[in-house]
Amino acid sequence: MSLRLFNSLTGQVETFEPLVPGQVGMYVCGMTIYDFCHVGHARMMMSFDVVQRWLKASGYKVNYVRNITDIDDKIIRRAVERGITIRQLTDEMTAAMHADIGALGIEMPNHEPRATEYVGQMLDMIGKLESKGLAYRAGNGDVNYAVRKFDGYGKLSGKSLDQLRAGERVAVDDGKQDPLDFVLWKSAKPEEPADAKYESVFGAGRPGWHIECSAMSCALLGEQFDIHGGGLDLQFPHHENEIAQSEGASGKRFVNYWMHNGFLNVDNEKMSKSLGNFFTIRDVLKSYDGETVRYFMLRVQYRSPFNYSDAGLDDARQGLRRLYTALDTVDLAGVNTSAIDWTQDHAARFKAAMDEDFNTPIAVSILFELAAEVNRTRSIEHAALLKGLAGVLGLLQQEPRAYLQGGAGDSVDAAAIDAAIAARAQAKAAKNFAEADRIRQDLLAQGIVLKDSAQGTTWVKA
Repeated sequence: MSLRLFNSLTGQVETFEPLVPGQVGMYVCGMTIYDFCHVGHARMMMSFDVVQRWLKASGYKVNYVRNITDIDDKIIRRAVERGITIRQLTDEMTAAMHADIGALGIEMPNHEPRATEYVGQMLDMIGKLESKGLAYRAGNGDVNYAVRKFDGYGKLSGKSLDQLRAGERVAVDDGKQDPLDFVLWKSAKPEEPADAKYESVFGAGRPGWHIECSAMSCALLGEQFDIHGGGLDLQFPHHENEIAQSEGASGKRFVNYWMHNGFLNVDNEKMSKSLGNFFTIRDVLKSYDGETVRYFMLRVQYRSPFNYSDAGLDDARQGLRRLYTALDTVDLAGVNTSAIDWTQDHAARFKAAMDEDFNTPIAVSILFELAAEVNRTRSIEHAALLKGLAGVLGLLQQEPRAYLQGGAGDSVDAAAIDAAIAARAQAKAAKNFAEADRIRQDLLAQGIVLKDSAQGTTWVKA
C-alpha cells in the first residue's frame, strides 16, 4: 500500500507522489517566538514530527524545514516591555522552545531558518512581485500585494474573493487598494526600536509575516516542493497568501500537498494565547513526563480536534505505563528492535494505518495488541516488535524499569525503598505478615507500588 495523505488544497485523501522519487521536501510554519510555547503549539509540532518520522521510516530522504518568526509586532512590543533587544528575547525564547519540545521527543528539523536571516530574499521576492504588477507601494510607505491581480486567490480556502470579502478577517488599512490586500513590507514607525528596522529600496521597515515563509521555503527547498504544513488556523489567510506570493513570483505551482493539523481545545475552544485558555509546555511538564504528553497527543489523529484535560493526561499516563510494564517482563538486551519485518501481521497493519493519512490511533491500538501478546507469552519477538514499532512514533525507547520508577530520584530515596523491601522480605520469612503489609502500605502511601514475582520483589511509581 502506498502512502496516502489528506491534501487541504483538494479536500481529498491522495496518493503521495514526491517531485523527486525517494526524496521529500517539507516546510512547516513554526513559532513566532516571543513567549513560551503552549501545548497547542506542541500539538502542531508533534503532528509534523510524526509525519517526518514516518516518511523516513518509509525510506524517504526528508529535507524538513521548520522556521522561526523572530521579527513581529508582538516580538517588538515584548522586547521593549522587558528592556532588552529583539535578538536577546528571541534567542531566549528559542532556547526555551528547544528545551520544551525536546522533552516531548520532537526531533529538530534539518533546517530552522530565522526570518531575520532571510530579509534579502524577501526583498528580492517583493521586487519580483512589483515588477509583475502584483505589488504596489502605498502612500503610507508600505508595500502591499494586489490580491485581485492574482488569478486563483482563494483556491486553498475554497472561497472566492467576494466570499472572502463577505467574511472579511482583514482590517481595512490606509493605503490599500482593496481590504483583502496584505502587506509585504511594513514601513518603519518613529517609535519603533532601531533593531526592528531594515533598510531597503522601499525605505526603512520590516517584512510582513506572510512573505517570510514564502522566501524561506523557496530559499531552502526551491520554488516547488512536496509538503507544506501548519495549524488549521493558518490555512487562511497565511497559507493562501503564501501561494499568491510564491506562485506570483515564480509562475510555478508552489506546493503539491498542503497539510493542516486540528486544534487542541480547552472546553471545546481552540487553545490560544489571545483567548487566555492556554497551558505552557513547561507548566504541563511539572506534572506529567514528556513521553506521557507525547502519547496523549498521538492517541488522536493529527487532523482531528481534541480536548486538553488533566483527566486525559492521567489516562494517557496509565496507558503508557501498561505498555512499559509489558516490556519490563522481557529482557531485550542485545536485540535489534529497529529491524522491523513489515510483513509480520502486526507490523503490516501498523504500516497500513500510518500509510492512511498517518492514523496514529490505530497504530497505537496495535501496540496494545502486541503488549497483550507479550504479557501472555513473554515472547522476545513480540516485545522487540512492540519496541520497534513504538520507536517509529517516538515512544517506549526508555528502559522499562527506569521509566516505571521514573522521577523517583527527585522525590524518594531508592536506597530506602530497597531497604524497606528487604525488611518486608524478612518480616514475611518470619511470618510476620502484619508487618509485611504495613511496609507495603507505607510505601504505597509514598507512591511506590511493590510487585512480587518468582524472581523477587520490584517496585514502580504509582
